[in-house]
Amino acid sequence: MSEPPSPAGARPADDLSQDDLDLAQYESRLARPVSLKVADLQRGERLRHVIFSGQFTPALLEDLAETADTIRQLSKSATGQAFLTGLLSHKRAMLYFTQPSTRTFLSFMAACQILGITCNEVRDPRTSSETKGETRFDSIRMFSSYFDLIIMRSPLARLAESCAYLMNDLERSDQRSVPIINAGSGADEHPTQALLDIYTLQRTFNFENPHDSPVEKLEELQTAHGYADLRRGLANKCYAFCGDIGRGRTVRSLAMLLGAYEGVRLVFVSPDHPTLRMRDDLRRRLRDRGVKFHEVDSLEAEVDGQPVIERLDALYMTRVQQEHNNPEDAEAFAKIDFSRYKLTPALVTRMRAYAPILHPFPRDQHFGEIPPEIDRDPRAMYFRQARNGMWVRAALLAHLLDVDSQIRRQGLREFSERHEYSS
Repeated sequence: MSEPPSPAGARPADDLSQDDLDLAQYESRLARPVSLKVADLQRGERLRHVIFSGQFTPALLEDLAETADTIRQLSKSATGQAFLTGLLSHKRAMLYFTQPSTRTFLSFMAACQILGITCNEVRDPRTSSETKGETRFDSIRMFSSYFDLIIMRSPLARLAESCAYLMNDLERSDQRSVPIINAGSGADEHPTQALLDIYTLQRTFNFENPHDSPVEKLEELQTAHGYADLRRGLANKCYAFCGDIGRGRTVRSLAMLLGAYEGVRLVFVSPDHPTLRMRDDLRRRLRDRGVKFHEVDSLEAEVDGQPVIERLDALYMTRVQQEHNNPEDAEAFAKIDFSRYKLTPALVTRMRAYAPILHPFPRDQHFGEIPPEIDRDPRAMYFRQARNGMWVRAALLAHLLDVDSQIRRQGLREFSERHEYSS
């Protein structure tokens, strides 16, 4: 499959803006392999900026999940919540969201509020000095003068990463510099969506809480349900992605994270169309990592002699992102049988009893990739998944601003004490 002709947000060469010229100055850094970029986005062992999912190792994901679990426990009591809101009450965050967003914006806003961070926002560039000719880079630098953290979502690919390099350059010249969090950048990645997806899977496959796992007890699954080989954790499982794979930046980010776990198998279910099927770069990155994956055109297609719908351990549904269609796409899509990429109650009955259904939202009521009647199934985890975003993003903010150790120590103080009764 060939790459799409241009990334989201790109313009013809004869219509280059100042933003394009500013991006060009970072071209040599943007073009490097991911492994060479990671050090630029860290300070020692701690993340400095969050730009792509490749920055999250399984060990860091476990640490963030532990912090998120502690935050949600502490928040249940008045004293615990008071402790949390006092941690970062001296910090300010700018939510710079110039691409439409509901869940990601509100999730980050709530995460900031949990930790006592004051928030301001720019959601429409028409209300900023960009209407007067100010570049996005100047806007970002101006925000860094007033705020301690910039959380940004933009239709312009590579912008968040370039802004991180801008902050690094400022830091090296002893000027004010703040962390950048990529909350979605063009067609690149959506690393914090992948983070909450992983956190949802972590909690599901712990088999400890009925709100997080369709079947709570692992022993029950191993015996009564016949899944003798099932184990806790994310390793050695089959994850299926269904729908708009090519334009799904959430799919790209999550697939790369899951590929870091031992024995994982990924299945990508999409129409055989260059816009919708997996892009060459993701295919190449998975192969370079030695990740086993399959590309099929239906949930009924067989993998290892078994239909995907019966083989998978978790299903990640996505909508077809029709807002990105061009006239040629629309004409070609009219010939595709999209019913093969919609979940139905009949298909759900064939899924494994413990297999969660995830969706990054928004779901499309007109396309109907997940009909509302499936919401009642205990395997439907997508609303829980959205709520998990608030907790794990709070954990990420705590990590970036170096208060995660304080949170864990407070958790130990509050939750480690137990009564001991004589027999």
